[in-house]
Amino acid sequence: MLISLDWIKDFSHLPENISPKDLGLRLTMGTAEVEGVEEVNGFWREIKVVEVTKIEPHPEADKLNLVSFKLSDEESFRVVCGASNVRLGMKTPFAPIGTTLPIGFTLEPKKIRGILSEGMLCSEEELGLSESSSGIMELPDDCPLGVNLETLWEKKRDVLFDIDNKSLTHRPDLWGHYGMAREFSALYECDFKKPFDKKWHESLEGLFTDEKAPMSVKVHESSSCLGYYALSVDNVEVTESPEWIKDRLTAVGLRPINNIVDISNYVMLELGIPLHIFDRDLINGEKIEISEVGSSTKFITLDEEERELIPSDTVIKDLEKPLVLAGIMGGLNSGVNEKTTKILIEVANWEAARVRQTSTRLGLRTDSSMRYEKTLDSQLLYRTLLRTLELVKNLCPEAKVIGKPQYDGPNLKDYKPLSLKVSIENVNRTLGKEISKKDIIAILERLDFGVETDGEDIKIQVPSYRSTKDIECSADIIEEIGRVIGYDNISPEGPLLEVSPVRPSPLHQLKRRAQDFLCQHAKAFELTTYPMVGPQLLKKASWKESSLKLLNSLSVDQNQMRDSLVPSFLEAASKNSKNFENYRFFEWGRTYHHDDAQYSFEKNILAIAYFDKEESPILPLLNDVQSLGAFLNIPMDFTDSHPKFKNELIDEQWIGLHPFEFKNIRVMGKMKGVVFSVHPLMLKSFKTKGNLSIAMIDMSPFEKNAPKGKVGYKPLAKFPSSRFDYTLVVDKNQNIENIFSSLKKIKLPVSCDHKIVTTYSPDKEQRFITMAAILSDPEKTLPGEIIKECEELIINGLEKSGFCLKQA
Repeated sequence: MLISLDWIKDFSHLPENISPKDLGLRLTMGTAEVEGVEEVNGFWREIKVVEVTKIEPHPEADKLNLVSFKLSDEESFRVVCGASNVRLGMKTPFAPIGTTLPIGFTLEPKKIRGILSEGMLCSEEELGLSESSSGIMELPDDCPLGVNLETLWEKKRDVLFDIDNKSLTHRPDLWGHYGMAREFSALYECDFKKPFDKKWHESLEGLFTDEKAPMSVKVHESSSCLGYYALSVDNVEVTESPEWIKDRLTAVGLRPINNIVDISNYVMLELGIPLHIFDRDLINGEKIEISEVGSSTKFITLDEEERELIPSDTVIKDLEKPLVLAGIMGGLNSGVNEKTTKILIEVANWEAARVRQTSTRLGLRTDSSMRYEKTLDSQLLYRTLLRTLELVKNLCPEAKVIGKPQYDGPNLKDYKPLSLKVSIENVNRTLGKEISKKDIIAILERLDFGVETDGEDIKIQVPSYRSTKDIECSADIIEEIGRVIGYDNISPEGPLLEVSPVRPSPLHQLKRRAQDFLCQHAKAFELTTYPMVGPQLLKKASWKESSLKLLNSLSVDQNQMRDSLVPSFLEAASKNSKNFENYRFFEWGRTYHHDDAQYSFEKNILAIAYFDKEESPILPLLNDVQSLGAFLNIPMDFTDSHPKFKNELIDEQWIGLHPFEFKNIRVMGKMKGVVFSVHPLMLKSFKTKGNLSIAMIDMSPFEKNAPKGKVGYKPLAKFPSSRFDYTLVVDKNQNIENIFSSLKKIKLPVSCDHKIVTTYSPDKEQRFITMAAILSDPEKTLPGEIIKECEELIINGLEKSGFCLKQA
């Protein structure tokens, strides 16, 4: 939003010796962010009146002339000019080299067809006075030579502040120059003019008549209206606005149209309350109704666009048709035109949320809707109506008010001001700066708060325009004092609090230990996948959709909370398989599940994935998961599928499971984990070439009581061990767990650890499994006969269980 300093000075006696840059900085620090400060209208001082003295044809161009002119009897210049209306004795504006014109063009020394031009004779378009022109501007013959246009036309230099709209969202009172002027006066401790006093009200109310108002007003309760004033005025004349109005509107970015329309825009920019002026002859009947439109309706707004209204949209209508889309834009069928002589001034307030809903749905953001969305104050409607009437009378002296203002809506007299109380001690303690009672009262009074002292307390009456959305409690009052003083004037001091380390929660400690093991020992990378998934990913993974769906999702691909990490891991694995031959990654993430009693609950899941393009990584994954459990002191073991005890983390009927490479993880007696390989067909649907194995463990049981990180010490063996390798021939469908079960039944005279070395499938029927038996005795070196005895016991025991050695 653009704010004019010249306009501000109508209401505030600002010091003259402050630079525009300093004004913008002070406003930023005290009120709202100023994104830019621009000095405008300075070019009028550079452009001067000259008289054409000689015209010669350009030697190198048929359509160009060399025009000589004089600024005075002693000064003369020559420029290259292509205007067709140039003539001897003509007076016109001249812009010398270095002038920056309002069209954004800065004049520089330049040769045109070989001849240097010493500036430019200006057209109305180049001066920003019209949208187009056919030649240079012709000035009256009595204009004095050499005088600049700033003096000739009494143009004022101005400074524009570009205010960030987002910093004004909570301040509806600052969307007009009058409110901004109050802020400047408070920040600089200067006088604030209050022209809209009781005497002013009475003088304008004297224009009302006892005649019956030609238009009555009816507000329906279902509408979004918070108050509606209407005033009829006759004998208006629609003409061009005076220069002072046009200059101010143009400066802040609005295009002047005619005096009546410009008045409505001028008052909105001055007081911050939007309004609308009807051509009363275009209103059918003698009654204005404010209600919901009631049915789907097409409505053409002032921008000549057809809008589709829904039944709940609020409109202002006559007996036949909608006239205005409430709080947003008027209709093309009732706007002021050059033939208008009777007008109806409308000043109203609307519910902020409903204005924004309609504006957003229609994609129609206007100066009016932006202000109404900030929650305006209905108490200011009457003042806005009188200010509009004042300007109408000033620009149309013959205008006559018919009747009195018509009002309908909530009773504005029922309003009760918000009262708060703050203590001097609390203000100083909160801000960390000693401020006298006198200064606090002065600041609040400059901000238009009602102040009454009660010992060391201050009773405050909040202005109505500050209580609609901004001031709610005593903390807000302290903030007002702090910002006016300037937060940069408050010395920052650290709080005198004891700083002590915070012990991580048991679950967080467990998570750190798991991360350490998987990164350092398993050589896996940690990743984080999105907790939200979409139907496309779930369909590709043949996974059921979650029952927890978002109502306002940003994307259809993230419209539900995941109940498993499996689909996300399949997607991550697919992306990484394009760049790596093998890899390992893990995630400590959350899954989300529906609960009838509490609506939803969460689980902390540790998921690990191993990928290899050549062979299945299921065995290394099993070994690392087993080692992880031992490292974390989690009581867990691997079991086969059981018809009575279902796994809590995965549906064993899911088509993505490998038919043989699957193990449940039993944690403290419950199926709280799983290790499995993904079926090749599922990997194919994700365009993943290779082998993928995944392990998942539910860590939720350890949220409050994590296993203690005890480390068992075992001294290094004093005596060497003996290793015995052998290869078994088994059926391809044979479960490896059966081999270990058979080995556990064999009784040996010494301790023995059994490990899988490798597996190999020569055909579709058989599988070769190479095992290692590591024999040891902590008390002595094993003699050969004991080693031989153990080898025979192992081989014979396996043969009895149906596992035969591979013959060389």
